[in-house]
Amino acid sequence: MSEENRVQLNVRISKETANRFDEIVEYYQENTKLGRVYKGDVLTDIIEKSYQIMQKQKALNK
Repeated sequence: MSEENRVQLNVRISKETANRFDEIVEYYQENTKLGRVYKGDVLTDIIEKSYQIMQKQKALNK
């Protein structure tokens, strides 16, 4: 993905949330055969999956 299609997010999260995110990234690394896993890629995957679930729920509510 080119740099012009990317946005940098600067957010503050609790230490507990950061630790959980690190654990999720570690899980992805251990269970993905794609090589090196980056935090940005994991976050993108989580957001995309959550968005798909949200769209399905919105469609069911119509």
